[in-house]
Amino acid sequence: MEDDAIEANYRVTAGELRQFIERYERLETEKKDIAEQQKEVMAEAKGRGYDTKVMRKVISLRKRDKDDIAEEEAILEMYKEALGMS
Repeated sequence: MEDDAIEANYRVTAGELRQFIERYERLETEKKDIAEQQKEVMAEAKGRGYDTKVMRKVISLRKRDKDDIAEEEAILEMYKEALGMS
């Protein structure tokens, strides 16, 4: 009887595990689709004359805290001055 209970638990666990794996695989597929759509957006922007390298930088900056950005920019300016680049 104990073997039957272990077997039943295994079947349930295996089914649940399969569901987790399949959900993850679906998300991977969605992620690839989204990445492809992002590439298309950047290609369209580039076709309209926008600098996509700068656009990516702006997108990155928009994700960050304003204080962190200000601190980084201040340090960058200090370094540039030290190297005679300003």
